[in-house]
Amino acid sequence: MFQLTRLLLVDDHAVVRTGLKMLLNAQGDMEVIGEASDGDEALEKARILHPDVILMDLSMPFGSGLEATRRITSDLPDVKVLVLTMHDDEGYLRQALEYGASGYIVKSAADLELISAIRAVQRGGVAIDPGVARGLVKDLKRGSVQQGMSPPKEVLSPRESEVLRMIALGYTLPQTAQKLGLSVKTIETHKAHLMEKLHLRSRSDLVRYAIKNGLVNPE
Repeated sequence: MFQLTRLLLVDDHAVVRTGLKMLLNAQGDMEVIGEASDGDEALEKARILHPDVILMDLSMPFGSGLEATRRITSDLPDVKVLVLTMHDDEGYLRQALEYGASGYIVKSAADLELISAIRAVQRGGVAIDPGVARGLVKDLKRGSVQQGMSPPKEVLSPRESEVLRMIALGYTLPQTAQKLGLSVKTIETHKAHLMEKLHLRSRSDLVRYAIKNGLVNPE
């Protein structure tokens, strides 16, 4: 069934918002319903408009994008935030994920990459710019070794590892069920067990765990 993704654009440069609006409104399944020029305005507009996905810049003169992301994902958990920034930086990526962002894309990415990222986030997935993710994977793996983290095979069953990988790659629960030849209810049960067993609370937590343990390759 066709689903229209309603978008809020947050960037302090009007010319950037105009270009994004033209690109996104040209997609048959997307509509820009609002714009904001800083984090404070983004929070206000999000509460009024309740968009499906927010494209969030980080560096703005009034109200940072990171703080706005934290407040929006906390106050409006159904609203997804996709960071779109000039910062090709692992530190910003880490913090954005910690604050509840569902994705992180660098502005130099191609138009098709951005469109694909929006669709992935709307489906409940996580979209991370490959260039930034590679460095994060190295850091997380290095940290896992230093902390003596057990490999996932010692913690999870093969089926649980498979379900975790599919979720981390951005597949929805019905898509995961179809790929693995299982019922949606079975996948929901596996996900609940994963969250409980790993002491995790969100899909973003699952993604971070999958990256740490080499279940997701950002290449």
